[in-house]
Amino acid sequence: MSILIDKDTKLAVAGITGREGSFHTLNNRAYGTNVVGGINPKKAGENVEGIPVFANWADTVAETGANAAMIFVPPPFAAASAQEAAEAGVELIVVITEGIPAHDELMLFNRLKRDHPNTRLIGPNCPGLLSPGKANVGIIPASFFKEGNVGVVSRSGTLTYQIGNELAQAGFGNSSIVGIGGDPVPGSSFIDIIALFEADPQTELIVMSGEIGGDAEEQAAAYIKDNVTKPVVGYIAGFTAPEGKTMGHAGAIVSGSAGTAAAKAEALEAVGVQVGRTPTQVAKIAMEILGAAA
Repeated sequence: MSILIDKDTKLAVAGITGREGSFHTLNNRAYGTNVVGGINPKKAGENVEGIPVFANWADTVAETGANAAMIFVPPPFAAASAQEAAEAGVELIVVITEGIPAHDELMLFNRLKRDHPNTRLIGPNCPGLLSPGKANVGIIPASFFKEGNVGVVSRSGTLTYQIGNELAQAGFGNSSIVGIGGDPVPGSSFIDIIALFEADPQTELIVMSGEIGGDAEEQAAAYIKDNVTKPVVGYIAGFTAPEGKTMGHAGAIVSGSAGTAAAKAEALEAVGVQVGRTPTQVAKIAMEILGAAA
């Protein structure tokens, strides 16, 4: 099995006619993802290498049965496109766009929670998700990964690739890889994705990659303590980050001791999560845990 996407996923893409949107959409299709349509009101009726373009999300869903959305439109319009997809009945929305105003992110999060509680939002500002051998939705370089039993969830796209590659070099495959994004208002949290991995029979080990800023990792630690039976390995980026400085992501900022890598690692280790100090060490810990369980 896998989480969130599989061979039954029918993907439609807002922004499919743009340079980045078309490039990654076609890469997703080449991987085997069933891409059924795209959205651009100004180019409805055209196609992108055989993928039909529609005027809006309602028409796209009605014509294709799309159940997953990928958002590549510019920041001022991305939240509205995601909301439109939810209103059309799309169950999974993956927002790749970065630079969306925090107010728009908060408004989207609250509206989906209130009006469309069964719609899953991944992102914004995320690399998407990959279920090796089944489907790829986003910008994750799928060639790095093979099917297996390690689930990965990460705030950072680059660290998603690096840790996944370290695991691959150690001989591990992945059940699913999910990049939740590094903005202050993510649509899905570590807890949301870890809960899915806990329920997924293919996943035997969970790797979570966090970073400085906020308290998402501390919240995940409390959840893991009471709800997760599978082994979890952690990594926190930013042990040497200067206080008060934003590091890469809008959500990666610390103040005093709150949100530091050390505080997050301490919270996770207190509930039995082994925290690697480098991606290489994460792969080594994973190897030890799965080797002992074999």
